[in-house]
Amino acid sequence: MAEAHQAVAFQFTVGPDGIDLQLSHEALRQVYLSGLHSWKKKFIRFKNGILNGVYPGSAPGFMLVLAGYLGRAHYLKVDPSLGLLVKLGRHVPVRYACRTDFTKKIAFGGVMVGTGLWIAIIFSMRTVLKGLLSWHGWMFAPHGKMTWQIRLWLVCILNIFSGMQTPMLYSFQNSLPHLPVPSVKDTMRRYLESVQPLLSDEEHRRMQSLALDFEKNLGPKLQWYLKLKSWWATNYVSDWWEEYIYLRGRGPIMVNSNYYVMDFLYAFPTHLQAARAGNVIHAIMLYRRKLDRAQIKPLMLQNTIPMCSSQYERMFNTSRIPGIETDTVQHMSDSRHIVVHHRGRYFKVWMFYDGRLLLPREIEQQMERILADTSEPQPGEETLAALTAGDRVPWACARNAYLRHGKNKKSLDTVEKAAFFVTLDDTEQRYDPSNPVESLDHYAKLLLHGKCYDKWYDKSINLIVFKNGTMGLNAEHSWADAPIVGHLWEQVLSMDPVKLGYTADGHCRGEPHPNLPGPQRLQWNIPPECQTMIANSLSVAVALANDVDSHIIPFSDFGKGLIKKCKISPDAFIQLALQLAHYRDKGKFCLTYEASMTRLYREGRTETVRSCTMESCAFVRAMIEIRSEKLCLLTQAAEKHQQMYRLAMTGQGTDRHLFCLYVVSKYLGQDSPFLQEVLSEPWRLSTSQTPLQQGELFDLVNHPEYVTTGGGFGPVADDGYGVAYMIVGEKLINFHISSKCSSPETDSHRFGNNIRQAMLDMLNLFELDKKTLK
Repeated sequence: MAEAHQAVAFQFTVGPDGIDLQLSHEALRQVYLSGLHSWKKKFIRFKNGILNGVYPGSAPGFMLVLAGYLGRAHYLKVDPSLGLLVKLGRHVPVRYACRTDFTKKIAFGGVMVGTGLWIAIIFSMRTVLKGLLSWHGWMFAPHGKMTWQIRLWLVCILNIFSGMQTPMLYSFQNSLPHLPVPSVKDTMRRYLESVQPLLSDEEHRRMQSLALDFEKNLGPKLQWYLKLKSWWATNYVSDWWEEYIYLRGRGPIMVNSNYYVMDFLYAFPTHLQAARAGNVIHAIMLYRRKLDRAQIKPLMLQNTIPMCSSQYERMFNTSRIPGIETDTVQHMSDSRHIVVHHRGRYFKVWMFYDGRLLLPREIEQQMERILADTSEPQPGEETLAALTAGDRVPWACARNAYLRHGKNKKSLDTVEKAAFFVTLDDTEQRYDPSNPVESLDHYAKLLLHGKCYDKWYDKSINLIVFKNGTMGLNAEHSWADAPIVGHLWEQVLSMDPVKLGYTADGHCRGEPHPNLPGPQRLQWNIPPECQTMIANSLSVAVALANDVDSHIIPFSDFGKGLIKKCKISPDAFIQLALQLAHYRDKGKFCLTYEASMTRLYREGRTETVRSCTMESCAFVRAMIEIRSEKLCLLTQAAEKHQQMYRLAMTGQGTDRHLFCLYVVSKYLGQDSPFLQEVLSEPWRLSTSQTPLQQGELFDLVNHPEYVTTGGGFGPVADDGYGVAYMIVGEKLINFHISSKCSSPETDSHRFGNNIRQAMLDMLNLFELDKKTLK
């Protein structure tokens, strides 16, 4: 064991002949290499911090400004500091420079003033960039049309961004604008418009009265505090959103908050569990190294407009820590190990040896050792992780009372400070063409909740590798949103079968290490009282897991390629299909949640698009009543949806503003009947698109088997549906549907059939007009 080697690196004995020193040179070598690795990482972070701090400036730009300024001063024979150097000499120790010859005065003063000039130029460029990025007129322009204002705006942005320095992951952070606070009047208007199709005339008039009273009386007072926060804080929403929506929730995070991501749909790179784990763990660690060095290319809309990268910071070495009233997010600056769970046992696996990252075959070697270990779990160890799956208060109590002492503290710290968590599952999961529905549904449920004790649900990332080599992720939600994990997963999937690859017999390429220390079994001493608490949490989690009705649909009848030929946004098309499917499923409309990102702003996370509109309802009714103007109503509804999506992306949404107003009202101790009613409305249809952000990584034309399945989440409302969808390539759309078995109103498979039929029926509208498909 690496720890054992380090523990005996220095020993001594005292005898009659004096002190006998015993040094383990191999252990000292590992200690030296470990320290060297740590200092290299610190230096890289320091260097990147400077480069990000001066972006869009660069070292060549600094030298150019300095040389130009010094050259001008030397040519004109003038003091480049304009007398400032002489004045400073009276107060600070620069007298020597002031009394030397004129050439040295020029050099010293030129460097001083030139540096200040360079900093002023950077500050000016950054201010101009922030102003340019605050303008979103380009987003509201008609599709395919480029006005002169947009052309001028793009030229300005490209000319400022295109410097000598290649942007790193966090280069744009200081140039991103702050999220604006909408006016109370606009928010009230948009809210009333969004609930109009869901309320009777009398109910809507009552809500209008409540909204008007709020707008005139309490609203302005709450708005003042939000304005103040928006001036002072980087983002007026994100910290409260993380705290009150995620960390203060006292119910289970399994199913209710955590989400999952699946493997390839049709490709099976290897049948060996240890080999797949070896390649994938290595790929994840390579991604973490790029993340530490800020070498990941920042995500940019249309390859021009940067998006916030702050959520990447806590992807690894992060764990949610339970508390009595609120949880906290613990993030370590570095972690050199992972924790692997197999058959109820926990193993610590070092990811570095000889000062380098373990190679895939070496990681496979470690996984093989764990799989070959026949030892039994210690008392209480097998179901220990059920504490993270149950209610938060019992978990916090058990953690403080029984797991923060002795050997339990050391083992718990090892888990919580690991880079990420790995589960070697002893079941076989994959897409089975002969039984597609049941195979995918069961696969999704195992990723979402599994046995309720085989994942550490508090870890930022859980990697699950099944016995036959299929894999997936389970992610905790508080630290970041799904697109961040999706970015990692796309890189891992693109690297695994192609760049890393496998041998003909399914092993990772390379050779095992002859002297690699093996995994370290974690030791626990769990008393009977704690075991009782574990059993209680497990019963809560099992009841929650058994109530999940999950259904996966790989919709391959058509994809975004055909939808675009209809000149309709693919996202708007799918959202309208969901509205039509829901009405056919339940015979009524409902409040609908679609997640939209606000990462055009610094530290932005999400906003809600209220997809159920007057226009979408008119279209659905036309489809049900078989009216002739269906195609026209579909187009109008799609345009309305796109408009609302753009408003949400540009900080003009409704729900985050209402949420923050509600938080302020609670701080002030002033209840608002309007806000209480708004915040208590259930989202019976909660939807989210999982975007494919790096399509260039997958050659789906030549390798269509490398399509990803996407991921999903649990139901939000007891009597509602959760729907995640992923548009893959031109011909495939994957739907992940969830609901509760206990609800008599919902059935995920029934709703899935309604979605499929709605998609086909909507496409048939365009087939009536052949010109739209040309």
